[in-house]
Amino acid sequence: MPAGTVAARPLPEDGRGARLLERLLVGTGGDEPLRHAVRLPPREGRTAPWPSWAPADVVEALRRTGVAAPWAHQAEAADLAHRGRDVVVATGTASGKSLAYQLPVLARFADDRRATALYLSPTKALAADQLRALEALALPDVRPAPFDGDTPMEARDWARRHGRWLFSNPDMLHRGLLPRHGHWSAFLRRLSYVVVDECHTYRGVFGSHVALLLRRLLRVCRRYGADPTVVLASATVAEPAAFASRLTGREVVAVTEDASPRAGRTVALWEPPLLPELSGENGAPVRRPAGTEAARMLADLVAEGARTLAFVRSRRGAEVTALGAQRLLADVDPDLVPRVAAYRGGYLPEDRRALEAALGSGELLGMATTNALELGVDIVGLDAVVVAGFPGTRASFWQQSGRAGRAREEALVVLVARDDPMDTYLVHHPRALLGAPVEGCVLDPTNPYVLGPQLACAAAELPVTEQDADEVFGGPPARAVLDELVADGVLRRRPTGWYWPSTRERPAADVDIRGSGLGQVAVVEAGTGRMLGTVDAGSAPATVHTGAVHLHRGESYLVDELDLDTGLAVVHRAEPDWRTDARSTADVAVARVLSHRDLGAVRVSFGEVTVTTQVVSYQRKAPDGAVLETVQLDLPEQTLPTRGVWYDIDDAALHAAGIPPARVPGALHAAEHAAIGLLPLFAICDRWDVGGMSTALHPHTGRPTVFVHDGHPGGAGFAERGHDMLDRWLAATRAAIGDCECRAGCPSCVQSPKCGNGNSPLDKAGALVVLDIVLDALRRSAGR
Repeated sequence: MPAGTVAARPLPEDGRGARLLERLLVGTGGDEPLRHAVRLPPREGRTAPWPSWAPADVVEALRRTGVAAPWAHQAEAADLAHRGRDVVVATGTASGKSLAYQLPVLARFADDRRATALYLSPTKALAADQLRALEALALPDVRPAPFDGDTPMEARDWARRHGRWLFSNPDMLHRGLLPRHGHWSAFLRRLSYVVVDECHTYRGVFGSHVALLLRRLLRVCRRYGADPTVVLASATVAEPAAFASRLTGREVVAVTEDASPRAGRTVALWEPPLLPELSGENGAPVRRPAGTEAARMLADLVAEGARTLAFVRSRRGAEVTALGAQRLLADVDPDLVPRVAAYRGGYLPEDRRALEAALGSGELLGMATTNALELGVDIVGLDAVVVAGFPGTRASFWQQSGRAGRAREEALVVLVARDDPMDTYLVHHPRALLGAPVEGCVLDPTNPYVLGPQLACAAAELPVTEQDADEVFGGPPARAVLDELVADGVLRRRPTGWYWPSTRERPAADVDIRGSGLGQVAVVEAGTGRMLGTVDAGSAPATVHTGAVHLHRGESYLVDELDLDTGLAVVHRAEPDWRTDARSTADVAVARVLSHRDLGAVRVSFGEVTVTTQVVSYQRKAPDGAVLETVQLDLPEQTLPTRGVWYDIDDAALHAAGIPPARVPGALHAAEHAAIGLLPLFAICDRWDVGGMSTALHPHTGRPTVFVHDGHPGGAGFAERGHDMLDRWLAATRAAIGDCECRAGCPSCVQSPKCGNGNSPLDKAGALVVLDIVLDALRRSAGR
């Protein structure tokens, strides 16, 4: 993104975005929360002629919807796809990426009345939005059809028999279409295009599953004589061509120069003040919560008549932020209360559609949402976006901020920092966000914990031949996993390949491509037996343990019992005036060292590790973050084979730097917590996707050691990315600790919300020394 001009405050003449920011600053008193502000100037658009191959009726239909001419990047990507090249268009939010695939698909439909296309998106809302946009063109014989979990059975049958352009998602492709590909043979035989929208969301374990799922799809298509062109749409990511090629297993060309116009925006970085009258765990200072700040901002902006989205990190946060804004508005203008709502996953389809329509029409002025509205749902003309907590990646931040400023009037984007090392670092180092390139996506289709279940699904669809193993599924890693599946009795080996032994059972139903692979826990209301929803079994001990507060659609529940054996969490309605945070312990054993570097007093390693964790307690916390009570839990241990990066330090080097043995555990512990908080800056992940452990004496290294590991079976590539960028990662970690204004450590620097030791011991000053030792060793080894 262009860096713009950073200033303490933007000038009033900078436009409406700056005026809205001034409104938010009213009432902050002596606590100046605005750390930086930048004005991103507007950009003129650059069009191109309609392609000569575009059918006249298609061009006319697009013109009727307001597209006078394609932007240059749309025309370039559409032309590549029309010529049969797999292409990824990686441009900004609201840059019109959909036209890049609509045009070649509709041209193909005009040339061949039997051709079909498949559209895949990560969310139902986005697919429904794209389907509505296509239907609005009112072109004859396109026959678009939804095919997702909300689609009634009769509509699914119609889509299979008559649909030409299917709008679906990876989950339905995995469980509904590929296992029954024989029933879809007519559709697959004529498949000309596969559209993969918002492909940058396919990262980590989910992305690895989707990569293998696309390989399964293209393999089945070849069985029916089809070789569809793949068109991918992405937010701006690093090396989009290389990423798209890893995702699809095919060579993909990238279109990255965004020729669309962009309205001006004021982007503000906001750090809520410390609250001296309150103290958190171990007496640490407490900062005003980002959700509380976002609720106030949402109310103020709605009161100003500004159409606003507030992005928060969790479903619960979306509910709480919307309720907070409504309470504030009730004291100002009760008529505005119904014009604010929450939007998140888990709502019924008709409720989601109604909320989207209400925000689009202006009936709703404010909405608190999770990242469900980050993607390409066509919400236009917003005046402001409030991002409560850095969303984990620069790509996501720019996606969310891109919801604002589509009108000619300049808009406002505010990033409100959470109590988190990453957020602390960014608000004090604005160019790390505003001037830095976006991240690359991490995925690993050779992860055996992903490859195994995907190969079983593939074999159930069609026998996996040796050619498939080598050319489709990755060669030696796939062969090794296939042989393990045979040894375990899952598959059978024959001279012609690997076979699924049953004609009745299908493995796809038991393979969760979005979760940990450990299944789901149902959340059920006591008394009525009503199922409220599900949570991933791997996260259930931390989220729906006995005594946990569980929010569903604005209603609060308390968990009465969690039974992991039956996969059931029983809850009842309650309105406690506190929230709960689970705490866990961890132990890390080194299984295999894959690489290591000796740097004198420091040794850096990467390899396979086994992590044993146990949720041991939870804390009841007041809305302001104060700890009310710690409650012990008795839950079983969980074992995770994964990958990690670690460094160990010579005791003598620590002692020489002024860290005696008594301070070593706290210094390492604080450095570990902060490093986990900063890893998402370099690997597209969430803090909760990784874990860590530190110890003054580890049995494998024999020295003080700090581990950071992936939180998914087999690893997701995050720790490996951290290993590759260790010097930059730890330098940012050191800066985040050093920039924090607290004296002895707080959640903004070295405290962790998931620490099983109650954030004790922690030595903030010692962590700086530890990181200085490691960074000095890295610099000397690089000759700097």
